[in-house]
Amino acid sequence: MKPVWVVDDDQSIRWVLEKTLSREKIPFQSFASATEALAHLDAGADAPQVLLSDIRMPGPSGLQLLQLFKERFPTLPVIIMTAYSDLESAVSAFQGGAFEYLPKPFDVDQALELIRRAIGESMHQNGAPNEIGLTPEILGQAPAMQEVFRAIGRLSQSSATVLITGESGSGKELVARAVHRHSPRADKPFIAINTAAIPRDLLESELFGHERGAFTGAATQRQGRFEQAEGGTLFLDEIGDMPAEMQTRLLRVLSDGHYYRVGGHSPLRTRVRIIAATHQDLEARVGQGLFREDLFHRLNVIRVRLPSLRERREDIPILARHFLQKSASELAVEGKRFSEAALKHLCAVDFPGNVRQLENLCHWLTVMAPGQLVELADLPPELRDTIPTAQASDWGSALAQEVDRLLTGETGQVHEKLLHVFERVLINRALAHTGGRRIEAAQALGIGRNTITRKIQELGLDSVGAAGDDREVSSSR
Repeated sequence: MKPVWVVDDDQSIRWVLEKTLSREKIPFQSFASATEALAHLDAGADAPQVLLSDIRMPGPSGLQLLQLFKERFPTLPVIIMTAYSDLESAVSAFQGGAFEYLPKPFDVDQALELIRRAIGESMHQNGAPNEIGLTPEILGQAPAMQEVFRAIGRLSQSSATVLITGESGSGKELVARAVHRHSPRADKPFIAINTAAIPRDLLESELFGHERGAFTGAATQRQGRFEQAEGGTLFLDEIGDMPAEMQTRLLRVLSDGHYYRVGGHSPLRTRVRIIAATHQDLEARVGQGLFREDLFHRLNVIRVRLPSLRERREDIPILARHFLQKSASELAVEGKRFSEAALKHLCAVDFPGNVRQLENLCHWLTVMAPGQLVELADLPPELRDTIPTAQASDWGSALAQEVDRLLTGETGQVHEKLLHVFERVLINRALAHTGGRRIEAAQALGIGRNTITRKIQELGLDSVGAAGDDREVSSSR
């Protein structure tokens, strides 16, 4: 089998992948830059079985390397790795023909699975990377957002109908605009309409237009949103709240591609891409008879689920900093920054309004916070006095980050090291809770008396807490 090529200027990443591939008996070759890999190829080396490349390196970037390899070896699977997990990178990678997009830090087993899939499958994707605009509003390094970025990338060469689901304020229209902007229809109109915000008796005219004299006040012919979006994308927001009669008309348009203006008699053909969005549970509304099942299946061709902000708390700091900078730019004032305490508090707060609520908060702070450093006391009372609900899960995020850090340099010792830390903290806090009484601490933890005694000795905690209850039991025997 031909070797797998690993191209990354980060020696630790190369080391981890080399050890993994070596353990699995997969031949490999590593390069510290795209220049090295290209020189090796120009020297007469055969094309690799799979190419793994970092996206940002000194010299040619991973995307440039992807393009060069795809021009010479169109069926070569290329996996793009990056520590800069943004939409632009994901879309560019997929548009360039990447087999997969792997954000760092990655799970070694996940990377190995991708490599095995790439080895066993030949994939050909046409098209070179396009110059695309930055979309800084769509930021995120959380795994759930990486899935959204992947979906947008895969949809970049498609015109399939898309259904975006997510809570209010989570950014569904931003995703819809990104899908359009990175699609073959990018030079055509993007027209958005909130179907829940238009009065029921006006919605039909808004969507399909009307002829002159169709109803009182219709003095001229008017184009509807379908006509305005011709050749481009029509975004139907809050589709779950669409009235039943309009659901029927929309289904007819999606079925045969024709519609009539209100008061019109000549059919019009539409060539628009539909992207619909809702915060509703459409399956539940179908079951309740509030949404047509046949329309649901027409819309639910490709589903993109947008996570709530509380599902991606690790993204709150970068979003908050971005929105502060954006607000300062819009108001033409000096930018502000968050203190660590304020930022930590925000990361633990549930934002029912999601990203929109965070953006509004940053705008409010840009206007109302007295100093350039936003302290915890500067937050509005409703947020400042909120008891964070995420504190219980924060330790899990911190643990995950520590595991990722240790895996890059202390493989083989991670489990033992972290297990000792975990047990030490657990027993220390239990002893503090019981005033040093070991039997009560063991009962509170749900472990045996002998177990806690042994653990205290193993972890060097003999000086922690009182052991009087143990001696008392021993003397009573």
